[in-house]
Amino acid sequence: MSAAAPPLQNANANADIWRPAVNPWIIAVTVTLATFMEVLDTSIANVALPHIAGSLSAGQDESTWILTSYLVSNAIVLPLSGWLSSIMGRKNFYMSCVALFTISSFLCGLAPNLATLILCRVMQGAGGGGLQPSEQAILADTFPPAKRGMAFAVYGVAVVTAPAIGPTLGGWITDNFTWRWIFFINIPVGIISILLTSRLIQDPPYFKRRKLRETTIDYVGLGFVALGLGTLQVVLDKGQRDDWFASHFILVLSVIAAVSLIFVIFWEWRHKDPIIDLHLFRDRTFGISNLLMFMLGFALLGSTLLLPLFMQTLLGYTAEKSGLALMPGGFTIMLLLPLVGFLLSRYSPRWLLVFGLVMLSSSLFHMTSFDLQIDFHTAAMARVLQAAGMAFLFVPINTAAYAYLPREKNNAASGLMNLARNIGGSVGISLVTTMLDRRTQVHMNDLSRHLSASNPAFQSMLRGATQAMRAHGASAAFATQQAYALIEGTVQRQATMLAYIDDFRFLAWAILAMIPMVFLMKKGRPGGMAVH
Repeated sequence: MSAAAPPLQNANANADIWRPAVNPWIIAVTVTLATFMEVLDTSIANVALPHIAGSLSAGQDESTWILTSYLVSNAIVLPLSGWLSSIMGRKNFYMSCVALFTISSFLCGLAPNLATLILCRVMQGAGGGGLQPSEQAILADTFPPAKRGMAFAVYGVAVVTAPAIGPTLGGWITDNFTWRWIFFINIPVGIISILLTSRLIQDPPYFKRRKLRETTIDYVGLGFVALGLGTLQVVLDKGQRDDWFASHFILVLSVIAAVSLIFVIFWEWRHKDPIIDLHLFRDRTFGISNLLMFMLGFALLGSTLLLPLFMQTLLGYTAEKSGLALMPGGFTIMLLLPLVGFLLSRYSPRWLLVFGLVMLSSSLFHMTSFDLQIDFHTAAMARVLQAAGMAFLFVPINTAAYAYLPREKNNAASGLMNLARNIGGSVGISLVTTMLDRRTQVHMNDLSRHLSASNPAFQSMLRGATQAMRAHGASAAFATQQAYALIEGTVQRQATMLAYIDDFRFLAWAILAMIPMVFLMKKGRPGGMAVH
């Protein structure tokens, strides 16, 4: 008789052959449902802010805390999701997050005043923060490495498409119903998600759930993570509005964020039972994947803010029409992501990443050729080209990130990956809005130097505009005044247009600079399998 296999080998063998009781694609759709709802909610409320402020008798500046409060609690929970899953069990944690998100959405819709709404948004952000990391970890465990590309493609449809759909859907709901329905629509989706999750999803046998009574809770790390990420998110969200470090409030929060996060790095690295497993960054492929995910969020949310703003402020589009211009990009991602998932089973993730970075950078360089006369088709096709690049980035980044990590680290890894994308998006939005404002002033000063009495072109324009005003019945003095106002408006629009071009060029170079980082990743076989 042959000797029995050691228990550890049997455990590893069982881990390798374990498969979920139901079709893994049904699981993928089930968990993607709630994540789509959560990602949609991060952008759907933006366009409704004026309506919410008016309905609750709040100022415009006060109403922005509806967005900030959600982002702060969301950012705090993201890196903690792996630790919380190990305490509660991943299925229980995921269902709790869906339930909290759904209940708080209902309460947001009923909120009688701004303070109540902000409190409910904090709860909603906390529930939403655990959804994406849990889904990614579930997908990484449910699918073998060779099929993870296709699984992450399904997840990518939700994460990349939802921010583009959110503003259009939010505007339509607000115009045709009431802002409260942007929260109520989450309720049926949440209920369906909880029912499906309870019946279909199970924790794998190798998922290590820790008993709370045997766990030493790192209260110091937990407190400083919450303080550091919370203050950082407020700084990024409010910085431009308050003129950054000219504001004492922003300056103090920046110092608190910096000190807290530096302390967290040293504390968590040395702690025997850390809240955030920073030792994952010892694997350079995981570290570079986080950097690339940060830059993807940076470019995705930065450009998703710039394009509608450009179309509405300079081209005169309505919110609905600018949303429609982004729609073809969303459909492009939906069509390409399954293809990318298939290609990952044939080619190394590194080559797909290089192609995606080149494509995304090229699309942003193409946007630097925009002017004030571009048509709807040009704007929509530029977004399609950009979406194609993003499709070739999202899935390979996620596939590469998990390739060299042990399965029991999937929860901790997914929390850090999602945090990188969210913080990248916040930094991208803050940076492009700041650049847009500052570069507009620079270009305004440069162009204004040409508006002098010694400039024949300016004098000719002034005379033409004055004559046109007089032809419409204006007096000589009033016609001259209107002509100056018309020229000033034209110069302002041109200066703003040049600032947008500067923003697009900056994003393009930032993405292009990431290409060398790809070649620092470990080589991987097709299908996301590691090469040792």
